[in-house]
Amino acid sequence: MNNRDFKKFVPKSIYHIYNRGNNKEKIFFDEQDYKAFLFRLGLCLGFNEEELNKEKSIAMPYSRIRITGTDKKDFKLHAFCLMSNHFHLLIEQVGNIPISNLILKLCTSYARYINLKHKRIGHIFQDKFKAVLIEDNPQLMWTSAYIHMNPVKNGLVKNPEEYKWSSYQNFVSERNLAIVYKDFLLSIFGDQKSFIKETLSFDVKGGL
Repeated sequence: MNNRDFKKFVPKSIYHIYNRGNNKEKIFFDEQDYKAFLFRLGLCLGFNEEELNKEKSIAMPYSRIRITGTDKKDFKLHAFCLMSNHFHLLIEQVGNIPISNLILKLCTSYARYINLKHKRIGHIFQDKFKAVLIEDNPQLMWTSAYIHMNPVKNGLVKNPEEYKWSSYQNFVSERNLAIVYKDFLLSIFGDQKSFIKETLSFDVKGGL
């Protein structure tokens, strides 16, 4: 794949962002951790706490998290998948604010949460995050399928629809997480049926 670890972020571009735990250790230990990450991601995308708390799968009604300086017009999240020791995000940088700003806020806030919760110190994530520039539609479709089939590749489920810590259910079921902008990907695949067919036919033995 071209432009692995691409860090010159430009407006109106989509990037595959991913990172894993330090020494490949876990970054998500229980359901609350997955929620905490997605809640913070929502804040970084410009959603407010009231909007996020309407979504049961990521709601944190008693949270005192404060992440400021973001707006919904700055970024679009097209897909995501959270695994026990790494995460994948497919994000579009709409304006001039670089995606690196969003990821720094997200990972810094989440690392503080994990260290406090588990009474630990030190780095949570492995070095700097990786970023791959999406250069054309075939690459976009491949990356979307790769992200959504990650739980299948890792043997956690047989069908990506069974895994709730990815955006796949947004595209194939009635779940409608506000933080996921699904219209663009569906337009690239053609329709929902094509999205499902192309995703399920992905070679899970392939990799980055």
